[in-house]
Amino acid sequence: MTHSMTAFTRQEEQHPWGTLSWEIRSVNQRFLEPHFRLPDTLRELEPAIRDLQRKSLNRGKVESVLRFHPTQVSDSLNIDEQLVKQLASAAETISGHLSKPGSINPLQIMQWPGVLQNEEVDADQLKKAALDLYKKGLQDLIAMRAREGEELASLINQRLDGIDAIVVQVRAALPGILERQRQLILDKLDSIKDDLDPARLEQEMVLIANKTDVAEELDRLDTHVKEVRRTLKKKDPVGRRLDFLMQELNREANTLSSKSIVTETTQCAVELKVLIEQMREQIQNIE
Repeated sequence: MTHSMTAFTRQEEQHPWGTLSWEIRSVNQRFLEPHFRLPDTLRELEPAIRDLQRKSLNRGKVESVLRFHPTQVSDSLNIDEQLVKQLASAAETISGHLSKPGSINPLQIMQWPGVLQNEEVDADQLKKAALDLYKKGLQDLIAMRAREGEELASLINQRLDGIDAIVVQVRAALPGILERQRQLILDKLDSIKDDLDPARLEQEMVLIANKTDVAEELDRLDTHVKEVRRTLKKKDPVGRRLDFLMQELNREANTLSSKSIVTETTQCAVELKVLIEQMREQIQNIE
C-alpha cells in the first residue's frame, strides 16, 4: 500500500493530575528525520519515541510536540484530619506527664510530615501516560499517511491512463505520418521536374523511417507504465523506486520529442512531459 509522508494528528488526554497533549506532524523528507519538543521533565522519553518511529516509519521529517498542563492546586489546603487528631491526642497525653505543660501550637502540627497533603503526580505514571498517548497518536498518523497515500496512488493512476491513451494515439498515427512524409517528398521532387529514381526514393524513405521510428520508445513507455502500476501496489516503501521510474518515463518522452517530424507527435510528447511532471510532484510526498 502506498503511504504519503504528509500527515498530522493531535491527541489529548485528561487525568486527575493534569492534561497531556501530543501534536505529531510529518512532511516529505529523503530519510527519517525525527524532531522533538518535550517538557524538561519528560525529555528522557525521546529514545523510546525514536524507537517507535523507526519501527513504524521509513521516511519523512516527523515533528513531535508534547505539552503537559498540571491540574491547578486549589486555594484551600488539603489536611489529613485523622493524623491531626492523632497528633493532638498524643500531645495531650504527653502534657499530662509534664509539670508545666504548654499549649499545642497548630503551626507545629502543620509542620509534621503528612499533615499537609501534596498531590504531586507520580513521575513514572506521567511518563507511561505520555508514552501510551504517543503510541495512539503514531497509529493515527500512520493511518492518515495510508489514506493520503491511496489518494496519491489514484491521482498517479489517472496520469498513467493519460499516458496509455497518448501511446495508443501515437502508435495509430505513425503509419499515416510516414505516408504523408513520403508524399511530401514526391511532391517536392515532382515540382522541380526531376527524374525520379524509385530506388533512391525508397532509400530516402527508409532513412526517414529509421530516424523517426519511435516504436521502441512507445514499447518502453508501455513497460514503464506497467511497472509504475505494479510498484504502487507494493507494501514496501516505494517512493524512491517511483522517482526512478519517472526519470525513465521522461527519458522516453524526450526521445519521442526529438524524433518528432510533425506537430501531432510533438504535441503528444509535450503532453507526456506534463503528465510525468505531475506524477513526479505527487511522488515527492510518497514514502
